Amino acid sequence: MNCIKWRFLQNFIPNWRRFFSIFLLLSCLSFVDMQSAFAGINDDRYDGNVFVVYAGNGALVPPKTTLAKALAEHKPTFLAFYVDDSSDSKKYAIVISTVQEFYGRAAEIIPVNVDTIPIKETYSTTEPGYYYSGAVPQVVVFNQSGEVVLNKKGQVPYEEIDDRFREVFDLLPRTESVQLKRRAFNEFSSELAR
Repeated sequence: MNCIKWRFLQNFIPNWRRFFSIFLLLSCLSFVDMQSAFAGINDDRYDGNVFVVYAGNGALVPPKTTLAKALAEHKPTFLAFYVDDSSDSKKYAIVISTVQEFYGRAAEIIPVNVDTIPIKETYSTTEPGYYYSGAVPQVVVFNQSGEVVLNKKGQVPYEEIDDRFREVFDLLPRTESVQLKRRAFNEFSSELAR
């Protein structure tokens, strides 16, 4: 009886080793063939939504309202045109997120993915396509009356957008107001620990 068990094990062990070797080889080959999943801010590849990946702000998309509704409610509006696979849009996402941080409660922040604008001959003034000029990033700021107070393409500095919103909300110019500083997370944590 022991002889039968021993022969079975002798036949099984080489097959087991061969099976394990093939499994190990296939596992290694599958890892070698995988593409990297690194997000790159300096390339024009799609890495996901620019606000989630590069600004850490998933609250911007989808927008909470439409341009037509914001203009009908006479709310100041910030329209930002972007494309998810543009390095310029990736770099500019943090500026749009900063605008939302300071003006998100008082104004409507509407990021518009250019790929979602329907192609038409003409647009009405309540459609984002009316204001899009063919480049990203592009920002458009509307006052309460629905008039355009800023319409610029490219990397528009936050300070320029802030100046227009200060005019819209009748706030002091930045040179006359107190410099606002964001509190660092570690300072906040240390205050909680006391």
